[in-house]
Amino acid sequence: MTNKRMAYLYLTITFCAWGSLYVVSKSVLGKIPVFTTSLMRYIIAAIALFIILKTRNTAKIERRDYKYVFLIGFIGYFLSTVAQLWGTKLSNASIASLINSMNPVTIMLFAIVILKEKITTRKVVCIILAIIGVYTIIGDVNGSGQVLGGLISILSVFLWSFVSVIVRQITQKYDPLQITTYGIIIALICTLPFSIYELIITPNIQYDWTIMPSFLYMGLICTALAYVCWNKSLSMIEAGTCSLFYPVQPMIAVLLGWLFLGESINTSFVFGTLLIIGGIIFSTVGKLI
Repeated sequence: MTNKRMAYLYLTITFCAWGSLYVVSKSVLGKIPVFTTSLMRYIIAAIALFIILKTRNTAKIERRDYKYVFLIGFIGYFLSTVAQLWGTKLSNASIASLINSMNPVTIMLFAIVILKEKITTRKVVCIILAIIGVYTIIGDVNGSGQVLGGLISILSVFLWSFVSVIVRQITQKYDPLQITTYGIIIALICTLPFSIYELIITPNIQYDWTIMPSFLYMGLICTALAYVCWNKSLSMIEAGTCSLFYPVQPMIAVLLGWLFLGESINTSFVFGTLLIIGGIIFSTVGKLI
């Protein structure tokens, strides 16, 4: 019971952090290209996590499990994250976060097929309420994104959902902090050549030191802390249950977009928020009592 409560806390931290990423990355991507933005995230996160990892005693990863760690780093932390940032840049924070709300459905489907997890009435009700809530919230946000940005965001969702079920499997055997650290290092290595090429072909990059706090926040909070909390929660409870918290992310994204980016919302935001929170409570409250 205590483990479940801790897992729900980790999930809340994760999705609040990821919700804020849409807003912070939107301001950074106006000055710095996508791959270079991702590279800075990974460098900061990798340094922080590696320092922490050195203080812990962890099991050596077996050779047969190398492929899973590589998939997590390459598909999940590299391809999926770059697609997410690129989709956000081409559309806007609200539309990208709306598409990301598909994750509960896709993760649950992958979990059923790969992990043989069971779908329950509570999970279905939570997803339905969450989807209605997300559409209610973001349906009142002004602005339209390009089709390409939306398609790239959808690709990000499927890649991340697939990797999430792999994380669920591998963290039953290894420390989630260990898996997160190695995965981010792999993503860093994959991103580096693309960032170098991007910097060569991109003229007039508007780099200045005022964006460093944003990079630090993206690296430490949205990447290092959020990924560790997500992987930790996956190691404690089912992937399908973890996915039910995804609607918190667009809720936070829209709220912060309204506060800091001037993206408009109205009273429907309150109604949509209540649906999202109500769905999560309905799905989890019986497990906490």
